[in-house]
Amino acid sequence: MVRQELEKREMTQAELAQVLGIERANLNRVLTGRSGKVPTVWQGIFDELGFKVIIIPADGDSRQKHE
Repeated sequence: MVRQELEKREMTQAELAQVLGIERANLNRVLTGRSGKVPTVWQGIFDELGFKVIIIPADGDSRQKHE
């Protein structure tokens, strides 16, 4: 999802990292799931790319969505 949005915007990981104020290598670690700082950085990524995070219960019951 993030990579597709970056391509759509013709934005590189380096450019996104610069906007977020982090090193490109750190952004890459987050995008590949190898970093422990996922929640804070992911929120910045979502904010910058205009995504809204919606949590759906693990049992798949989408009637009770929480933002």
